[in-house]
Amino acid sequence: MSDIKLTQYSHGAGCGCKISPKVLTSILETSIPPMTDARLLVGNDSRDDAAVFDLGDGTAIISTTDFFMPIVDDPHTFGKIAAANAISDIYAMGGSPLMAIAILGWPVDTLAAGVARQVLEGGRETCNKAGIPLSGGHSIDSPEPIFGLAVTGRVHIDQLKRNDTARTGCKLYLTKPLGVGALTTAQKQGKLKSEHEHIAPESMMKINRIGQEIAKINGVKALTDVTGFGLLGHLVEMCSGSNVSAKIDFDKVPVIPESTYYLEQKCIPGGTNRNRASYGDHIQLLDESQKFILCDPQTSGGLLIAVEDSSIDELESLLTEHEIDPVCFGELIPQNEHLVIVE
Repeated sequence: MSDIKLTQYSHGAGCGCKISPKVLTSILETSIPPMTDARLLVGNDSRDDAAVFDLGDGTAIISTTDFFMPIVDDPHTFGKIAAANAISDIYAMGGSPLMAIAILGWPVDTLAAGVARQVLEGGRETCNKAGIPLSGGHSIDSPEPIFGLAVTGRVHIDQLKRNDTARTGCKLYLTKPLGVGALTTAQKQGKLKSEHEHIAPESMMKINRIGQEIAKINGVKALTDVTGFGLLGHLVEMCSGSNVSAKIDFDKVPVIPESTYYLEQKCIPGGTNRNRASYGDHIQLLDESQKFILCDPQTSGGLLIAVEDSSIDELESLLTEHEIDPVCFGELIPQNEHLVIVE
């Protein structure tokens, strides 16, 4: 089983498998009147990380699901990454995960059941790390390997964080550097140097537990995780929902240093250009080459934070405590013709 290379069994990889924002918009169109329920605090009307339902006692249930095809070759590592990515949606809403159930699609005639077992073991290990049980799930015979979780969490409503409540003047921070898409594409193309093999998996396996603590900071006005749509895609969603624009300093955006080498070697995920095409009209780039970092699809990426000036010191202290470089890379401004302006 050690010779298995899971990425050779799938046409996509990780959150790069996401349907592009433009196509997804057309899929979600409906003529059926939405069912209204005042207890549904976050639903389909905003493109947030999870649904949130008020329990009537000052807390709410968070419900989310996420799954994708292999982004790494090792089955156990794939399971850990997919689980971390799914659980992240709970943290991005400011909540605490309670339990998870597994979603598994497996080409049973092509890959041995023992390989799938390793994937599940990786997912279970990450769930244990997050302090939740992997309580069940569902599996199907599918042409390509697929794994993920449906996760249930809980949040105190006064600490609920959304992606559409940012305000003009908020500063922008990110808890993980960009570039995972370039590194994993290099791996799939056989160009990744052995000394760089650990970089992307270590980043992707790291759970975003810090979101629980960020949620306690009153001045944090919006929060979301950066995944398949890239930094610009998720920032566009934040700006559009909040009726603001963003101005970012490209040189201050956190980036995995090694990823720039692989971008020069043309290790560009297919999702990068799909992302650029989907929301390009909303973006003003200083140079078109900036898209290779800013539109790079992330898998189990970091948290994008919009924080008011009054809470910057508190946020930066928390980030430093968690060994995250507290770099402000942009700010929110009154909305204009472009939702994101890159300088």
